Amino acid sequence: MSLEMQSKSGAGAHIIAVANQKGGVGKTTTTINLATAMAAVKKRVLILDLDPQGNASTGFGIDRSAREITSYDVVLGAAPLGDAIVVTEVPGLSIVASTVDLSGADLELAELPHRNFRLRYALEKAVARQEYDYILIDCPPSLSLLTINALVAADSVLVPLQCEFFALEGLSLLLKTIEQVRGSLNPHLTINGVVLTMFDKRNNLSEQVAADVRDYLGDKVYRTVIPRNVRVSEAPSHGKPVLLYDHRCVGSQAYIKLARELLGRDRKVAA
Repeated sequence: MSLEMQSKSGAGAHIIAVANQKGGVGKTTTTINLATAMAAVKKRVLILDLDPQGNASTGFGIDRSAREITSYDVVLGAAPLGDAIVVTEVPGLSIVASTVDLSGADLELAELPHRNFRLRYALEKAVARQEYDYILIDCPPSLSLLTINALVAADSVLVPLQCEFFALEGLSLLLKTIEQVRGSLNPHLTINGVVLTMFDKRNNLSEQVAADVRDYLGDKVYRTVIPRNVRVSEAPSHGKPVLLYDHRCVGSQAYIKLARELLGRDRKVAA
């Protein structure tokens, strides 16, 4: 059975590309902590770090010297997915790490056949074997061939959106790219939702951006917002998701609520 048929039938993993071509919007932080919250409720989760900066890998305390087989090898076909998977300290949560080698992948992918489908093919066996409930792909902050590969492999796209002045401008470009991918490469790709990040309730701009995005996308915007929180910022330097670093802080509680909301939406879709 094909990857598309498995994932759409609900028999395999739900693959979510966490994407925004703008950097610094909380994309990696959302990937790490959403995955951790999912694993906490017994979901089997795999993170695929597709960002050359490798911050998702660092966020789980994986030393760069220990990243021998990475997402670079998987996407380029040099190693199967299974050889690259690293088990984290979070029960039920694994990761395929990334290194700076991935920064040259776009040039190499451009020369390969089926260049937009490399990641989709690489994930196919894991989906067919039903090894995971969710696969979260942490995309690079660009609309590159790596991001296109993630969108082609994914069932849906989760967009972290910082509450700032130019938020809607960047979102429009990403939505246009998603439409193009849906029109020519992955007709079943959907928008999982938009998550408002770095929300500061003391700032009128945050409230205005949130209102504008909700007016624009309606119920595609998650009710849960992720606040600015120093504990969330501190956690990666300790090699831990914030839910392990300080599970009582407002940032941790927000990601728990986000996971609950996402899983609830998925149950409604499956019903």
